[in-house]
Amino acid sequence: MTGPARLQPSKRMLAVVADDPAVRGSLQFSLEIEGYEVRVFDDAGGLLNDPCAAGFDSIIIDQNLPTFDGLELVMRLRDRSVFAPVILTTSQPSGFLARRARGAGISIIEKPLLDNALADKIQSLLQR
Repeated sequence: MTGPARLQPSKRMLAVVADDPAVRGSLQFSLEIEGYEVRVFDDAGGLLNDPCAAGFDSIIIDQNLPTFDGLELVMRLRDRSVFAPVILTTSQPSGFLARRARGAGISIIEKPLLDNALADKIQSLLQR
């Protein structure tokens, strides 16, 4: 028998933005196993230029992107009326980043992503 039953997300659509192909693939795979539909983007511009960006149920963004950082991407998305819940992933977030993210209503999950931390956070955000 497996662990406790998890609520199925009923095919919610997620976006993942990460410049590292291994990270993108890993996140896509693990989130699809959780039952989500996942679109991946290798840079901030890909998501910003996607005509369906406002339709995502949640967006997972790596803080360290090449063009501009994840927090800046969130601000630009909000300027375009994209208000999906965001999870920022980063290694060893500074106090400054944590305060800025908290002030903007953005969740941070520290890398490496362990156990079900990301899936649990997504589920929590989507239940709000």
